[in-house]
Amino acid sequence: MVSLFSGRVLIRNNSEQDEVETEAELDRRLENRLVLLFFGSGRCPRCQAFAPVLKDFFVRLTDEFYVLRAAQVALVYVSQDPTEEDQDLFLRDMPEKWLFLPFEDELRRDLGRQFSVEHLPAVVVLKPGGDVLTLDATDEIERLGPACFANWQEAAEVLDRSFLQAEDLEDPVPRSITEPLRRCKYRVDREPRRARDTRGRGGSGAGGGAGEGGGAGELF
Repeated sequence: MVSLFSGRVLIRNNSEQDEVETEAELDRRLENRLVLLFFGSGRCPRCQAFAPVLKDFFVRLTDEFYVLRAAQVALVYVSQDPTEEDQDLFLRDMPEKWLFLPFEDELRRDLGRQFSVEHLPAVVVLKPGGDVLTLDATDEIERLGPACFANWQEAAEVLDRSFLQAEDLEDPVPRSITEPLRRCKYRVDREPRRARDTRGRGGSGAGGGAGEGGGAGELF
């Protein structure tokens, strides 16, 4: 996971805006955690509506007022704001434990292309090793709230086992009765989503309806 931001600076969303820039600091913030990449913009109405939901989701997993021990989760805001002022305004009321990339860092755009982000808001969930668990968890977060985390935590372990050779699996006993469902639900195909969408629609563009509600069309 640290390799995704290797050589980059991440900033804590606290009043001092402390920089997390050394490999050791990045390792401490991100290693052995599920990492949420939140792609959003303060000028996107859908992002403005979703932000309080995501904030409550994150706080209920990490704030000791709600939990005895913070969940192994980190969130990085990948700003798609047009100006740094918009970015700062959007982050002003968000949790201090959130991390974000400096506005001038082009990785903000590169990550959107890397993970095929085509609309806002989007929440890409990454396993501790950096593999994709789900390409967009916004709907799931809105429907299930913090219960998502238990699903993701278990699914991450299931997906790790699925990469073993068939003879090594020997049909392992599920950790819970819902584990087989999570194994299927969170398996990410290797074929890029854009390619599947294009083929499924006969070559038509994939961003046609993403702009409804304002500020959520094709990004890259």
